Amino acid sequence: MDQFLQIEGEKVVKHCDAVYNFEILKSKGGPVDTCWVIDLKNGKGSVKQGRAKDAAATFTMVDDEYLQVVDGKLNPQMAFLQGKMKIKGNMKKATLFTPDLFPKPTAENLAKYGKMKQ
Repeated sequence: MDQFLQIEGEKVVKHCDAVYNFEILKSKGGPVDTCWVIDLKNGKGSVKQGRAKDAAATFTMVDDEYLQVVDGKLNPQMAFLQGKMKIKGNMKKATLFTPDLFPKPTAENLAKYGKMKQ
């Protein structure tokens, strides 16, 4: 995602204008295993491990379901409706952060943006 933001970040930042937390759990109801800050408010955006105090929204998911969303195998709206994704915070800002903002993990996009890390 970092490589993508370096190339396309200004457009995404302009659209979202928000900072997001992603909490990834090993198992449903378990403790947060990893937390990532996706800053789509400043500069070209950035991704780093940690937690932002001023996040507009926090998404919480189990790691397997998170990977399904990232890979395009699980629609994020369906994940939310099925209780597979929890969202806290500003729902309007949360709805701006959609998979459509980011390239699908196709061979062409992987070549263009580098091997995307999840």
